[in-house]
Amino acid sequence: MRGAGQPRVDSHRVVTLGPATARPLARGAELRAALAGVPAHERDAWVDQALGLGSSPDDGPALPPGCVPYLPCAVDALLRLTEHAEVGASDVFVDIGAGAGRAAALVHLLTGASVVGLEIQPELVSAARELAARLALPRVSFVEGDAPRLTGALAAGSVFFLYCPFSGMRLAQLLANLERVAGARDIRVACLDLPLPPCSWLEPVPARWPDLVLYRSTLTRKQRPENFVELNGIEPSASSMPLRRSPS
Repeated sequence: MRGAGQPRVDSHRVVTLGPATARPLARGAELRAALAGVPAHERDAWVDQALGLGSSPDDGPALPPGCVPYLPCAVDALLRLTEHAEVGASDVFVDIGAGAGRAAALVHLLTGASVVGLEIQPELVSAARELAARLALPRVSFVEGDAPRLTGALAAGSVFFLYCPFSGMRLAQLLANLERVAGARDIRVACLDLPLPPCSWLEPVPARWPDLVLYRSTLTRKQRPENFVELNGIEPSASSMPLRRSPS
């Protein structure tokens, strides 16, 4: 039996596991190439071992009614997303409903982008922060609170990822805030298993897969929403509470 921190040896590649890594984790093209050499049905387990992850944490009482329980996003979906959305090192990738931070860490390692994860459940936020600290990922951070109300964190983003975190009024409030961000600069919104309601300021990119939809904003600074309020510099409200919990 292998102990934590020992390498997994298989026909695909040697992967250093656990907190006591013998060398830095693969990143960028090297990591993408390594994943391409792993059978698709084994990639999630491969990433979990490479990141030293165990079983997914349970949801706690902070998960509001009607919000989606935590479910880690599949590695294959993240590979498609980062390629389709052309996520790069200059982006700020905002994971709406970041859970325990698995998707946030992987997106950063694949692309070099700064990543901000928004999560309402304190236990999941703690787990996500511990993961980023253990892997020494200073450009991956997590904010606790209700995502639609975290205007300061939203204002920093250029790419927003929603893996079916919530719907209804929460989704409507989030989209209204993202429209304000899009009034200042172009953004991309990627949705997995979550069709968005029609938005005049979002244009879908021709779909390549049925489960993943990418939108690009169409607003310019001369076409800001009526009563536009600049979000940059607005700190999250102290009442930033109940939100959902997105599977990521």
